[in-house]
Amino acid sequence: MPTRHLIIGGGTAGMNAMRTIREEEREPSEITLVSAERPYSRMVLPYYLDRSIAESHVYTATAAHLATWKVKTLIGRRATALDVKANACTLDDGSRVEYDDCLIATGSSAVRAPVPGSDGRGVHSFWTLDEARGVLASVTPGSHVVMVGAGFISFTILNSILALGAKLTVIELAPRILPRMIDATGAELVEGWLKAHGVTVRTNVKLAKIEDVKDRKRLKFSSGPDLTADVVIMATGIKTNLDWLKGSGVDVKAGVTVDERLRSNVPNVYAAGDIAEGRDLISGEAAVHAIEPTAQEHGRVAGANMAGKDVRYRGSLIINIVEVCHLDAASFGAWDDAKAEAISGLKKDRNAYHKLLFTSERLSGAIIIGRSNDIWTTNDVGMLKGLVQSGQPLGRYKEHLRRNPFDVKTVFIAAKTTSALLPETVLGRPSKAPGDSPVAV
Repeated sequence: MPTRHLIIGGGTAGMNAMRTIREEEREPSEITLVSAERPYSRMVLPYYLDRSIAESHVYTATAAHLATWKVKTLIGRRATALDVKANACTLDDGSRVEYDDCLIATGSSAVRAPVPGSDGRGVHSFWTLDEARGVLASVTPGSHVVMVGAGFISFTILNSILALGAKLTVIELAPRILPRMIDATGAELVEGWLKAHGVTVRTNVKLAKIEDVKDRKRLKFSSGPDLTADVVIMATGIKTNLDWLKGSGVDVKAGVTVDERLRSNVPNVYAAGDIAEGRDLISGEAAVHAIEPTAQEHGRVAGANMAGKDVRYRGSLIINIVEVCHLDAASFGAWDDAKAEAISGLKKDRNAYHKLLFTSERLSGAIIIGRSNDIWTTNDVGMLKGLVQSGQPLGRYKEHLRRNPFDVKTVFIAAKTTSALLPETVLGRPSKAPGDSPVAV
């Protein structure tokens, strides 16, 4: 009998897993996909929001693509329970799907600040395609949009809101913007850039209530003046979609606990993407990295192991990259490690900032900010990521960076970083281009 693979979730992790199974399996298997939504890419939603692409281009897999992979699809269905003893998953219509192994890749959902009025009309989240439709229908030229939260989610759509002709105010509870991505020096640089481009920023403010005022919204704070807005977007975090696993026997902490093969404590149950708690590449500790690159890699590793390969995952590297009004900001690895030795450089005239964090002779974290058309930015984002990811010992070149923190290229080449990275492909082979498929593996 063919092996029966069950994929629960049609996002990045699930898509990569399905294609990898088909690429790596020795014998034909059966794949069943359970997905509450038609598969699409969350990463392109900002381009849908600013009307750069049509909604049809948001989707990652047509029915024809999935048919080519010989995937049985249960679209519009949600998993409600997992019986690991019977190897069966119960869906929201009461039906059951039996499996030989399964992948849990149910992703995450937006969380709104727990304040009165946060669930009212004219208040939106931005995480799913349906939520993106709601924002797009509400924002018009000249309208005042207030984004609650100045983190990664806000910054992925900031350009799109401005492109729609809206006036934008960003508010943040923390003392600085992007508090989980860059340090105070970097935040000051980015905040100044935003203000120069017409964005109002208010930090260190606590939202107390959202009220209806005729056809608008009034935001009241614990202290400071009120704000009146046409549209409010809540970008105050995400939570893993794992409540349905309660009582299943699958070990869940911050996410589903997985080993180096992406297996849970139940040997034939895998987990990947936003809901998986696996190894952090830099610290070696268990962590949930709800980012696109980790979902891609998790899907490939889980899919390969489900196909009968023996693939071990080195761990995921935390990566955050945003571009706002043609200013890039990125951080990699343990960028906020207070115990690390820090080397930094700031060039205000070029809006350029580098912060390099070292554990002994290895670069374990980095922050880079700069204009998108600046050669320091275009060259150094990828090279800093490579230096952190490879963990190459830099020896005397660490002192070179201390004297010249913007001369990353010299160190990247001298440390032979490319040759160190080449053998570290996720599946131990060159990646295969998408071709006619929606994802590369």
